Amino acid sequence: MIDPDRLVSSRARSVDVSGIRRAFHLGATLENPINLSIGQPDFGVPESLTRATIKAIEDGHNGYTMTGGAHDLRVAVADNLRHDVDWTIGGGESDLIITSGTSGALLLAFMVLCEEGCEAIVADPYFVIYPTLGPMTGPKIVLCDTYPDFRMTAERVEPLITDKTRVLLLNTPSNPTGVVLSDTEISDLVDLCERRGIMLISDEIYDLFTFADGRGKTGPCPSPARYTKNMLLIRGFGKTYGCTGWRMGYAAGPPWLIDEMAKFQQYSFVCAPSMAQAGLVGAFNVDMSGVVNHFERRRDMVREAFDGVANISDCRGAFYAFVEVPPALGMSATEFCDLAIRHNVVTIPGGVFSERDTHIRLSFACPDEQLTEGLAILRSLMQSAG
Repeated sequence: MIDPDRLVSSRARSVDVSGIRRAFHLGATLENPINLSIGQPDFGVPESLTRATIKAIEDGHNGYTMTGGAHDLRVAVADNLRHDVDWTIGGGESDLIITSGTSGALLLAFMVLCEEGCEAIVADPYFVIYPTLGPMTGPKIVLCDTYPDFRMTAERVEPLITDKTRVLLLNTPSNPTGVVLSDTEISDLVDLCERRGIMLISDEIYDLFTFADGRGKTGPCPSPARYTKNMLLIRGFGKTYGCTGWRMGYAAGPPWLIDEMAKFQQYSFVCAPSMAQAGLVGAFNVDMSGVVNHFERRRDMVREAFDGVANISDCRGAFYAFVEVPPALGMSATEFCDLAIRHNVVTIPGGVFSERDTHIRLSFACPDEQLTEGLAILRSLMQSAG
């Protein structure tokens, strides 16, 4: 007889199901809910990319590519990085890898860099995968408390560094807060990591969704890659082009690190989806500025909705705002989200992304009409628990 208690590993037992799934399940019980919980772009994949991917399938691009990625896509990514962050990518397999989403890139990187007994520093609040990288790959995840402004600064990070620290994981623009670090804050983190011999990993999945008030002096999305190439830069296509299900990301870094990541990819993901690789070769030529400007207007709607009612993160990028549940209500974020669901609005409690349960994460990747209605309900609930 199969005994799960004997067979399931301690690694698996140490990983909880994402709290986001709970919001999905609760939302599924509602009829026509106002769903402000999902970090899924509500715009379609650009037609040119859809047609290119379909053509790739029809033309037989359905087999394996090289582990590091198809040549045409590697060239396109390299050209974009050269233009955006002045990162010159060579022609070999040792400085750039196409991955199965940005989460795939993170997992590969942590498998290479981390093991039992070492430490990795992550901001709190965090994207849900970050703490689970600990039990999956070995390190102790050390949380850097960034409340109340949600800025991961060198001043906050340095006291957490020990002789066991190997990785600092940075996410800007941030999920769940939408905060974008300044050029100076990022430069200070680069200096700190280089001085202390720590690998800086920058998760920039929302790089294109950096709004006008968050853009740096050196480029659209403030990035440590503009100050050093002795780091790992991770970006992706899913959020930018509305194709999250295609699972397409990429990473650029020192050859020694990329080589080791490719080794693990070879024995796990093998390669990123081949037809999606072929279809996205022209992605960087697609103008997404209209979509980004639309999301910036939605962000402004969110700011206006909570003005004078609740504290809100300084969201200058991504799709999210982190909104504090007014202390006067006397309830946790989980309790407030349950209350909102009874009024047909789905959000996610901050405890899913943090050691604290004081805020809610609100996604504005939804139709304007739903957003307007949902914001009005949330504002009313925050003004009165009734």
